[in-house]
Amino acid sequence: MLTNVLIFLLQAILGLLVLLFLLRFYFQLTKVSFQQQAAQIIVTLTNFAVKPARKIIPSFKQIDLSTLLLAYLTQLILTFATLWLKGFPLLVAGGSVWLIILLIALLGIISMSISIFMYAVLIQAILSWVNPYTPIAPVLDKLTYPILHTLRKFIPSAGSIDLTPLVFIIAAQLVLTTILLPIENSLLAGL
Repeated sequence: MLTNVLIFLLQAILGLLVLLFLLRFYFQLTKVSFQQQAAQIIVTLTNFAVKPARKIIPSFKQIDLSTLLLAYLTQLILTFATLWLKGFPLLVAGGSVWLIILLIALLGIISMSISIFMYAVLIQAILSWVNPYTPIAPVLDKLTYPILHTLRKFIPSAGSIDLTPLVFIIAAQLVLTTILLPIENSLLAGL
């Protein structure tokens, strides 16, 4: 029972930290204004690790590699700690097991990234009906613009209804459930 509590706490704390690092990375990538309150909160909560990491890992063509690497390392620690708490003998595991753990952490980052955009599109769609002028709307618009703009080139509007959010959410769910989840399960089965 204590193990389950520890796993839950680790997943809650480290999972939230991964989410914050990825949000900061994607906010920078999509040029979300850091004057927005949501962006300022994320910067404040992640500065403790991002500032020192930027001194070691430089950006590459305006892509903040340090924040992305911090997200991956946090996910790797979460994967490692979860397996260790579940009783997997990590200290005597062979080299191939470490490669599988690295891949599982990478899949966790990809899944979290897809989920970030999927929920951002979903929240944006709901807010467009309920309260399109909410303070979070500009953040969601900037974050989802690259994806939705690309889809709008291929998917015409149905009258005055934009179907691209629905198409993206369905496609994201398909990728998560039919591609990433089976890959992760097969990697875990190989441990």
